[in-house]
Amino acid sequence: MKFQKITLYLFLLTFSILSAQTKDPSSIYRKERDRINNLVHTKLKVDFNFQEKQLNGEEWVTLTPHFYPTNKVVLDAKAMLIETITLNNQKLSYDYDGYEITINLPKEYKKGEAYTLYIKYTARPEKVREKGSNTITAAKGLYFVNPTGINPNKPTQVWTQGQTEANSCWFPTIDSPNQKTSQEIAITVPNKFKTLSNGKLFAQISDPDNNTRTDYWSLKEKHAPYLFFMGIGEYEIIEDTYKNIPVNYYVEKEYASVAKDIFGLTPEMIGFFADKLGVEYPWNAYNQIVVRDYVSGAMENTTAVVHGQKAQQMKGQLIDKNHQESIIAHEVFHHWFGNLVTSESWSNLALNESFASYGEYLWREHKYGKELADAYLFEDIQLYKEDPESSTKNLVRFYYDDKEDLFDNVSYKKGGAILHMLRSYVGDEAFFLSLNKYLTEYKFKSAEVSQLRLILEEITGKDLNWFFDQWFYGAGHPKIQVSYDYNSLEKTVTVNFIQSQIKEFKFPMAIDIFENGTKTRHHVFIDGRDTSFKFVYNETPDLVQVNADGVLLADFIEIKVLSDHIFQLKNAENFEHKREALLQIAKSQDQRKAFNAIADALNDDFYKIRILALENIDLINKWSKRISIDRIKRIAEYDEKTLVQAAAIETLGKLTDPELKPIFEKAFDSKSYSVVGKALVGMYYIDKTYAIKKSKELPLEVKNIIATPLTRIYIEEKDDSEMAFIANNVLEGMFLNSNLKIQAIYRKAYEQIATSNNSEAIQNLVNDVVAKGSQYRKFNFDQVGINLLRQMVQKQKAANLSNRLKNVEIIKTGIAQLVF
Repeated sequence: MKFQKITLYLFLLTFSILSAQTKDPSSIYRKERDRINNLVHTKLKVDFNFQEKQLNGEEWVTLTPHFYPTNKVVLDAKAMLIETITLNNQKLSYDYDGYEITINLPKEYKKGEAYTLYIKYTARPEKVREKGSNTITAAKGLYFVNPTGINPNKPTQVWTQGQTEANSCWFPTIDSPNQKTSQEIAITVPNKFKTLSNGKLFAQISDPDNNTRTDYWSLKEKHAPYLFFMGIGEYEIIEDTYKNIPVNYYVEKEYASVAKDIFGLTPEMIGFFADKLGVEYPWNAYNQIVVRDYVSGAMENTTAVVHGQKAQQMKGQLIDKNHQESIIAHEVFHHWFGNLVTSESWSNLALNESFASYGEYLWREHKYGKELADAYLFEDIQLYKEDPESSTKNLVRFYYDDKEDLFDNVSYKKGGAILHMLRSYVGDEAFFLSLNKYLTEYKFKSAEVSQLRLILEEITGKDLNWFFDQWFYGAGHPKIQVSYDYNSLEKTVTVNFIQSQIKEFKFPMAIDIFENGTKTRHHVFIDGRDTSFKFVYNETPDLVQVNADGVLLADFIEIKVLSDHIFQLKNAENFEHKREALLQIAKSQDQRKAFNAIADALNDDFYKIRILALENIDLINKWSKRISIDRIKRIAEYDEKTLVQAAAIETLGKLTDPELKPIFEKAFDSKSYSVVGKALVGMYYIDKTYAIKKSKELPLEVKNIIATPLTRIYIEEKDDSEMAFIANNVLEGMFLNSNLKIQAIYRKAYEQIATSNNSEAIQNLVNDVVAKGSQYRKFNFDQVGINLLRQMVQKQKAANLSNRLKNVEIIKTGIAQLVF
């Protein structure tokens, strides 16, 4: 599962804190689920009642006692209608409470003695009352999208989402990650639909009388029940391969031509991970499908990965960046960590999600180099640090209120950083040899974190209890005050470290000393709250850089002067340190040397530093202003990265200089939507008529992609003809991003729409509030939506416009939909 952080910045934090205050997770110990019976094989036959959003199912589930003899079996089955349960054609008695079926077996079965139950049932996902998580916004298991086709703008689809324990909403099973079963599924659908499930499609049988077709899917290898998947809809299937294994992409027809641009690196990813781990890809297929209204970012269902619709991008987006690439890598790596070897309990989720997150790092490092990989790792760590709840959470948590709460920045972002530290400490050879042994020993089984530790200790000969205790089983990270004592007589520098956090950490660290054009790296191990290290030099060092490789997850407080930061920006090897230096230098651009350092960074080899320099350079009354502007103009036209071009155009746009009009005009011909969007805003402030004319010539699909710059223009223009378009993006802009400037733009848009006479815009905004209020109900966003709509009612009444009564009725209908 790829973590999709549901930010909802304006209110989610408040609700999270209030929620935390009303729970006492420390009182609840969550153990691995007892294995009384084990799943062996699951066979399903299903069809659908689209009108009622139900599934008609037949199941043949084979089980065997784990160790002790038993004459009962308990299956998870949420909100179902159970018609019959038999064994060898003999009806069995059972008790069902809407969550579990307790079945009385006709005799006592012993270990190794298998039995097969037949269950006929109806799954009713709309009756399920399970909450979702930060990662998964609902837990109905089975989802119908536009099932009756009433919405002409949305395809009819059916798809499933099993993690954590929601597949038992559509078939009875033992819904626990420490269970493993092979499977086969027969799916009957109208002929117009394609189907996808786990494994391979081995047969299709048509029924011309009913205009239906039954597809037979099979996966012989065993995997956990939460990894079962079905996807149904009208799709184009784009075929690809890895060796002799089919690798297919299910996309909506309009994205067929770019499917390989989006997903085409998948075979290379599979091959890279197989080689890196020394374990060949263990499954017989690898398919990916994109669905509408998905409840998360993506999910690693074995051989049948599902992505939300944002995966489908256009060429004008892909030229900037394929924002789905890291997610694709994440889900591929899960096919070893999570699918081949599964965490035995949700407490050990790190064995799934931390590794998949680190798989993203490994892929970036392999494909694009260490600098880019380190930059993304730094950004992940920042997300962990900025989350106020993260500092008190262990990576491995046996005490928690709800399993869904484990899917957070600690399990994903911090967990990936911890694995990076572990790799650095034991070395690449030992790290990947240990992973190979772990995957080999526990393949098609479940495991816990301590078993990974034991393998690492066996391979390395090192005691790693200290590392696992503080990083896997502990919370927080070091907060370190750094100071330097120079002794010019002895020609030594002493580097002092003081840990200020409550819990004391110990850790290795790399320290770089730059002296007369030469860098010397020193490796030290800090094992106390107050620790110092003395180094000899020949000439006074230009810079001492602690955590020089950027590996240690920590906060550092140290005093540096401007000359230190300028040297650091030019010479540090890690993105974190270059970024830190640039942002500090940017505060002092009233000094010529600081401005020149930012201007020089416009030519940095790494594109993220070039963007950062463009975003922070101050061109108002500065030295060499004309030279710098000329340089930025060249960047806007010729930089190899379109995202850098876009940043350059945005910087030039701030100057509101009519002489720059040719730059913006040329940018309108760019294939990059980011470049076009920034150029429109830049042009708007020097030639409003021309910019608005160009914006209205854009196809709707392009306008939707660059909605934010267009909204900025249309709001300033108070362009009522574009209010309906703007309304579709208001909620996204106000609540689902962290950029305060963007939030402000969309708050202004909300105010304009709420007081407008435009009924179409009112309807679009109300529709979006209802949709997102329902989707994010877990975060009480339905209440936020109701408040927004009530405010709109008051604003409409105060405005006293001709469509006031109609608009108020539209808004009140939306309120009613959220209330009930």
